[in-house]
Amino acid sequence: MTDKKLISPLALQALVFALVSASFTTIYLVQPVLPVLQAEFGVSIAKAAQTVSMVILGVAFSTLVFGRLADMYPVKPFIILGGAVVAGAGIACALIDDIDIIIALRLLQGLFIPALTTCLATYLARNLPVERLNVVMGSYVSATVVGGLGGRLLGGWIHPPLHWRYAFVTASIMVLITAVAAVRLLPEEERPAEKPGAGPGYLELMRRPDLLRIFLVGFGALFVFGATFNYLPFYLSEPPFSASTNLITLLYLTYIVGVIIAPLSGRFSNRFGNGLTMILGSLTLGTALMLSHVPHLAVICLSLGLACAGFFAIHAAAVGSMNRKLSASRGRANSLYILWYYLGGSAGITVMGYGFKHFGWAGVTGSGLAMLCLLLGVGIYEFRSGH
Repeated sequence: MTDKKLISPLALQALVFALVSASFTTIYLVQPVLPVLQAEFGVSIAKAAQTVSMVILGVAFSTLVFGRLADMYPVKPFIILGGAVVAGAGIACALIDDIDIIIALRLLQGLFIPALTTCLATYLARNLPVERLNVVMGSYVSATVVGGLGGRLLGGWIHPPLHWRYAFVTASIMVLITAVAAVRLLPEEERPAEKPGAGPGYLELMRRPDLLRIFLVGFGALFVFGATFNYLPFYLSEPPFSASTNLITLLYLTYIVGVIIAPLSGRFSNRFGNGLTMILGSLTLGTALMLSHVPHLAVICLSLGLACAGFFAIHAAAVGSMNRKLSASRGRANSLYILWYYLGGSAGITVMGYGFKHFGWAGVTGSGLAMLCLLLGVGIYEFRSGH
């Protein structure tokens, strides 16, 4: 950041990892206990599921707003505001006995999570030198993995001995502590924030071919990865595997591979380029899809590990590449990437759902391999362009 080292590189990575993982823990917190919520409040499955879907909807609604604000103003006030609102709403969820109010509070949490995640990404892109940006953004990406997995485990593991409400308290404390730590420990921003109206807007960013390619990479990466893991339980629960729910859940721990791969991908990209990282990530993910057809659980486990490695390499390289291409409007660009990313996940679940219905697992992997051809093409273009 400056020659005056106020925080070590390792401490910065740890701080980023802690804040982002705490934020993503909040999103998926109640997913393991949805049947418990359904029974406790006497509501439908769809109603109980809104305690998760409303958070994601809130993130989708507000990510562009906070991306714009992060480009215009210093981000630390937004981080502490987001931490206070997300933590406060979480504590309220632990105390309230009305499911409709809990759902509304979950929407509120979703609306303010980008104040933590998108604003932090903008701060990093604006203040870190390019040689450190890829590595730290790798920690950012790996934290989304730990947060998503940790939220599911926290909600499921804390409930049996205590109550699902304690999971909200734990997550809220984590968010508040990490938000306060970020505000206190992150060095002051070196460059002035953009003035209102300065920098390219959303439409202008979308018209840039170099950025549009990266947005498509984010779209395609989650299209393949998210949907593949979504239909995995259906595939493994059928013969010849006939795997139990507990075993299938255990296989999801392969997500942890992403924690290691994402920062390593950042270092690899610094040395060999983001394009080559995208190429290798796409080939690895494609290999994983083909291996998943081998009817042996050990091979399935290997294929899932490779899928995680390939996906998080692609994702980390795309985020790093995008931020290197920008000198302004980083908040808006990061929020656009996140929007495309989640749209890709939604589209993948829909498309691969039809594929699975009509062609079984081959319909899922075939759709994924077709999309990977696009990602591979972008990686080759970026590599030849020297990016």
